[in-house]
Amino acid sequence: MFFRWDWLRPVLTAPIVPTLGPVHPDALTVGMFEDTLRAADTGDFLPYDKDRRWGGKKDERVLCSDVVHQPEHTLIPTLTQRGRGTVKVFAYGLRDSVTDEAAELAAKLAAAHDVAGARVVRPLDPETAHPRGTRIQLKDFTAGPCPDPGGPVRSVTAWPAAVQETFAPFAEAMAGDGLAFLHTQMQAGRCGPVLATVVEDRIVGAIGPMEVLPDAIGRPQLMPQYFAVLPEARGQGLGRILWRAAMRWGQSHGAAYQLLQTEVGGPSDRLCQAEGLASLGFTHTTSA
Repeated sequence: MFFRWDWLRPVLTAPIVPTLGPVHPDALTVGMFEDTLRAADTGDFLPYDKDRRWGGKKDERVLCSDVVHQPEHTLIPTLTQRGRGTVKVFAYGLRDSVTDEAAELAAKLAAAHDVAGARVVRPLDPETAHPRGTRIQLKDFTAGPCPDPGGPVRSVTAWPAAVQETFAPFAEAMAGDGLAFLHTQMQAGRCGPVLATVVEDRIVGAIGPMEVLPDAIGRPQLMPQYFAVLPEARGQGLGRILWRAAMRWGQSHGAAYQLLQTEVGGPSDRLCQAEGLASLGFTHTTSA
């Protein structure tokens, strides 16, 4: 075993694992970190990696030989060759000085691997004052029923053909939110259903794909979705209706929970906080 749990566990201020992202606190084990090292050697997806549903090879891998593992802090660097390439160093530690050490390591490794990006990912605990970055939130489907949101929400394929045809321009308009990528997956038949809301026979918002897969300990998890509403259609509560419809779908299809990442202070963050989701901590990413 490479990682000592008695060293690593005290500095896991938020349940986020390199290359995997947020995980349920109940599934957070030393074995999960060990698994990321083994996967780095093969390039394969771990069985419980949420990204495996998109197929291909795992793009991000841990730089195993450059991991720093000490009693009071652990630095885990990862490399992705996507675009111009990025090194990210996950800085687990309670002292603020861990950020500086991680930045130095990220810059060195970015130069060594000839990639453009060098970043530090700092997990922060849920009680962090004035947090910045991304909030990790938990929707627990076992806590109570998800109400019927009402409103004009159906699976894209359940809308009339003329309405379905409006998804393509909607997806293109919201490409920055990942909807163009989602559309390509839909066309190839490689993803679950996508829920859409319609105004005047035109799709103006969507969330999906809707998929439930087991996590590392076998609990059914509603996978993260792409979620967007056209700017001109905002302010009418359509985002809330879409999100509630997605949560109802997840619960009715046997999911035990969903993990979400939201930009602190952003619309999705405010929505999830208003809906009573539990905050599990934060991640703050900075350039090295």
